Amino acid sequence: MLLLSGPNMGGNELKYVSECISTGWVSSVGAYVDQFEKVTAEFAGTKYAVATSSGTTALHTCLVMLGVQPDDYVICPNITFIATCNAIKYTGASPIFIDADEQNWQMDLSLLENFLRNETVVKDGVCTYKKDGRRIPVIMPVHVLGNIGDMDKLLALANQYGLTVIEDSTEALGSYYKNKHAGSFGLLGTFSYNGNKIITTGGGGMIVTNDETLAKRAKHLTTQAKSDPFEYFHDAIGYNYRLVNVAAAMGVAQMEQLPGFLQRKREIIAFYKQALLGVGDISFQEVSEDVQPNWWMPTIFTSKQREVLKVLNEKKMQSRPFWVPMNQLPMFTNDLFIQTNDRSDYIYKHCLSIPCSTNITDAELAAVAETIKACF
Repeated sequence: MLLLSGPNMGGNELKYVSECISTGWVSSVGAYVDQFEKVTAEFAGTKYAVATSSGTTALHTCLVMLGVQPDDYVICPNITFIATCNAIKYTGASPIFIDADEQNWQMDLSLLENFLRNETVVKDGVCTYKKDGRRIPVIMPVHVLGNIGDMDKLLALANQYGLTVIEDSTEALGSYYKNKHAGSFGLLGTFSYNGNKIITTGGGGMIVTNDETLAKRAKHLTTQAKSDPFEYFHDAIGYNYRLVNVAAAMGVAQMEQLPGFLQRKREIIAFYKQALLGVGDISFQEVSEDVQPNWWMPTIFTSKQREVLKVLNEKKMQSRPFWVPMNQLPMFTNDLFIQTNDRSDYIYKHCLSIPCSTNITDAELAAVAETIKACF
């Protein structure tokens, strides 16, 4: 099977993990955790980074730190991986889904602006939904597939309506908007290191921020809120959310290779765009000139989505449809969905992601492209 987006373990992973095992430093305390946090903060252009057990736990921790409560709302896109919305539900809050922009597949900021202008009110710096008076303290944009929307407009709207920004940049390590790294725009940002991400620790996540108080709070909460170095005294409800040293060792090795991974992703998308130019109705995600995406998961748009998916997977070229829009999932059907013509569903029914591992060969890329062409 040619994997969709498999891990590339061609560096010092085995060496660093073996060191953890031989020294016994394999749990949530160790030099590699500290080093992984340091190199990530430097790469993302933030002052602080706190390693977590997953991108989901990073998002949940951010929401907890900002005091999101049951009966609050959190704004997020309708097209995203489910972890975004699960983290919101963990707090007892409810998502408000904003439909996708038809071109770049990010949150539609015009829809967002209209919703905020017409359906909310701000009093004493607190945004509330007019119909029920419930708070909307947070907006959580997602950089879908490593692309980035108009962050200037989003940040301006957030400031105008008193919304704190948590960036779900779990797919966007190595992506930039106006030469500023994803995750560094909001008060808090997050990354994911799942096995299919551009770098992986098997499973893991990271919180990044420029706020020292929040960074310390994140580290505290993710280590069970233990407040005494000797006694087992805990001063808050905490979580077992810290990344372990053996996984962080993989992360350090992966970060050493990240520039090369990003270069290979650029080569992959350039190949696909050229090879599939003019083939049927195939098109790609629109990217603004202000954005340098990491091209984490090259995805094509075509009316022959299901046919192409069937053929590719039959030939053991692993390909997948887009995520089912959040409003169509049974646990979210009663949540607010802001839309005019449900572009999320349209995108979902026309998109598929194609093989793009950073260690894919040129010959394999050509085979994928020829297989897609044959469908037309």
